[in-house]
Amino acid sequence: MNQLMSRTTDSPEGEPAVGDALPGVLPERLRAELIAFRRDMHMHPELGNQEFRTTAALKKRLEAAGLSPRVLDTGTGLVCDIGTWDGLRPMLAIRADIDALPIPDTKTEAPYRSTVPDRAHACGHDVHTTAVLGAGLVLAELAAAGQLPRPVRLLFQPAEEVLPGGAADAIASGVLDGVGKIIAVHCDPKVDAGRIGLRHGAITSACDRLEVALDGAGGHTARPHLTTDLVTAAARVAIDVPALVGRRVDARAGLAVTWGRIEAGHAPNVIPQHAELSGTIRCLDLDAWRTAPDLVHAAVQEVADLHRAKSAINYIRGVPPVVNDPVITDLLRDAMVARRGALSVEDTEQSLGGEDFSWYLEHVPGAMARLGVRTPGERTSCDLHQGDFDADESAIAVGVELFTAAALLDGGRP
Repeated sequence: MNQLMSRTTDSPEGEPAVGDALPGVLPERLRAELIAFRRDMHMHPELGNQEFRTTAALKKRLEAAGLSPRVLDTGTGLVCDIGTWDGLRPMLAIRADIDALPIPDTKTEAPYRSTVPDRAHACGHDVHTTAVLGAGLVLAELAAAGQLPRPVRLLFQPAEEVLPGGAADAIASGVLDGVGKIIAVHCDPKVDAGRIGLRHGAITSACDRLEVALDGAGGHTARPHLTTDLVTAAARVAIDVPALVGRRVDARAGLAVTWGRIEAGHAPNVIPQHAELSGTIRCLDLDAWRTAPDLVHAAVQEVADLHRAKSAINYIRGVPPVVNDPVITDLLRDAMVARRGALSVEDTEQSLGGEDFSWYLEHVPGAMARLGVRTPGERTSCDLHQGDFDADESAIAVGVELFTAAALLDGGRP
């Protein structure tokens, strides 16, 4: 790898140039290698906890750079330190997620489209992974040259798309031991490549899953008064529970129950004995998310009792909201300005999508940035979790430079 050149970034009048002493942009040879790595990963997507090929490819490349990656206890995913932790000043961790989605890749014209039926990197995890790999390779060279002020930990996490997320298993494997803060990116197809979006506070929503089963004595539709009218009971649960929950928490928390499935009965003149509903609970506020299970249980039970139905509730914890630490968010802002200038950073809104990066933030402060992947000038973009999703590959270099600058800036701070 070529040594990075020094680069100075102009700053607005009256402000210091944050990046005056930072190494510069990504060497072209490494840029081409990373694009090839991303395309290979894109062609071979693997679902959560099945990312054996991806893990092996990352391990091989990191070892070739003189590093010592460790496979996580779950059998996929890696943790890799650059530099030796002194046991005193906590390290910065840089996290990527490596799994794909169980949907078909519909990019019929792309030469690097998925070769695995009904599997696709439709959320940009291949871009996240490649950016963290690239940052690791750059930082490893800087460490060898004595230019890395503080050790950095790379984390390649499996199973982000599997509730409650692979982050919990990674944490159990000790990936946060010695870590004082953590950063990450997520692809954003609404932001141009070359830019990032940042936000203080919550940037994603909490997301849990809810399954409700209702049972009762069925019968003929001619005599509903002699039955537990489960279709009506299920309909009232579907309508009333979201309303009840919404009135029992501060509206600013954005706690919302939304159903995705309701099923009951098999014949038009038979009241069934069993009904099922399933959906999600999303919440914008961390404290409200923590109270959500009790609120939902109480609301479901209340409506079911009113209709003489027995209820069984399976509330499945997913992920809390990602709440960006303001100091670490500003570190990412400073790093991006150092690399690409003040116009490369924009404010971003809170998303109702869930992200298991939030589990790390239950233990250490951190921040996630939205990495722009839309080709500049494009009027439309392919949304996440769609088979035609793709990313402008220049975003890889942006991610590498962001992570590298953040590590160097953080290493120079107390």
